[in-house]
Amino acid sequence: MYYPDVPALEPDELKMLCDEYTLHNATLDPHLADRLGVKRGLRNPDGTGVLAGVTNVSSVIGYDKEPDGTIKPIPGRLVYRGIDIDTLVAEADASDRFMFEEVVWLLLFGGLPNREQYLKFRKLLEKHRELPEGFADDMIMNSPSPNIMNKMARSVLSMYSYDEHADDLSLENILRQSINLIAELPTMMVNAYQLKRRVYDKGSMYFHLPTEGQSTAEHILSTYRADQKFTHDEARLLDLCLLVHADHGGGNCSTFTCRVLSSSGTDTYASISAAIGALKGPKHGGANLKVMRQLDYLMSHVEDTQDDDEVREWLGKILRKEAGDGSGLIYGMGHAVYTLSDPRAQILKTHAKKLAYQKGFDEEYELLCSIERLAPQVFAEAKHGPKKVCANVDLFSGLIYRMLGISEDLFTPLFAIARVPGWCAHRVEEVKYANRIIRPAYQYLGSQQEYIPLAERA
Repeated sequence: MYYPDVPALEPDELKMLCDEYTLHNATLDPHLADRLGVKRGLRNPDGTGVLAGVTNVSSVIGYDKEPDGTIKPIPGRLVYRGIDIDTLVAEADASDRFMFEEVVWLLLFGGLPNREQYLKFRKLLEKHRELPEGFADDMIMNSPSPNIMNKMARSVLSMYSYDEHADDLSLENILRQSINLIAELPTMMVNAYQLKRRVYDKGSMYFHLPTEGQSTAEHILSTYRADQKFTHDEARLLDLCLLVHADHGGGNCSTFTCRVLSSSGTDTYASISAAIGALKGPKHGGANLKVMRQLDYLMSHVEDTQDDDEVREWLGKILRKEAGDGSGLIYGMGHAVYTLSDPRAQILKTHAKKLAYQKGFDEEYELLCSIERLAPQVFAEAKHGPKKVCANVDLFSGLIYRMLGISEDLFTPLFAIARVPGWCAHRVEEVKYANRIIRPAYQYLGSQQEYIPLAERA
């Protein structure tokens, strides 16, 4: 849907503006930035992140640093408040239960809930899944969007108008707002998607009320599917996806965005909305969709997906920009911190196999496993360097969503649903303890120019 009352620039007007920009703006040389000691992307020369803060929320571990500064690759670990996610997943498997709500509590409050706290907290989240009166009609139904992430960001920002204490920065109020958003955002997401289906895809839309006693994963599947039916194993697998995406340290793009805004003293809704906008980018949260398109491409071009030599050949073509989308990227491979392995990828890989074979996605699953195994060899041959490359969480998450029958429109929004608890936990830290606005510096490289009065300009 497009709105004709919004005036568009004519092609000649756009060309004029682009020509004017090109005339006055020289290309910024990244090599000059490196020589000036600028840490582009807030990265050190060895690729590690610039240390910009401290946190008690989570730890992302992918290497050891030797006294001489050499990076030693090690198996990856992700630790929430001192508890390894492998431990949390093992508990979920052993007790065959949903774990995301417990992880939300852990991230927000720092410790594990007792049984009474856990049950009360689940009830609290259930209670707040319904949106404020009139919100769905005014903020979602009346303004459909072709992109669910943009709709979610706008919906979160609109919640400011429904909160009498929106600007209150007390701990009590930020936690209240956080819990409300964690509970409400899945409902916003599904509602926005159903409307998108109706307006842009010309399909039917279904609006189901929340069902009492459901976990977050069950709530999503129940309200998303027309018949509201799903299996326990399906919901458990979605719960696992939410668990491993719940936080990833303070330095990733969307969390850092949330912390930057929080450091300014702005409200919770502005901070979380901005984080959603950052996560939308294909270099961040949108990568699993790229993985699936790459997988589809390989499935249609590789004659024998079980032939390692043929798969390796096609991966080399993709890396050399001779195939695929021309980016030269093998999506789902490589990470800023993890070197030998991404624990999230290993968890999803292990748990996805059963459903893949049950639902007839075994060839796709095995091809992803081949990419995980062969891509590091292709990188090593092409780059002629020692850098270790491993599969990241995006390699398997998209296939899981596809196996669950979830539209590609919701791949990145589901990432956002999972990450809100982490964003909120980091926001609390930034507001209550950091107490200093984040303000890095940029080196000006432009030239001086004189001001010429308007009447004298050519």
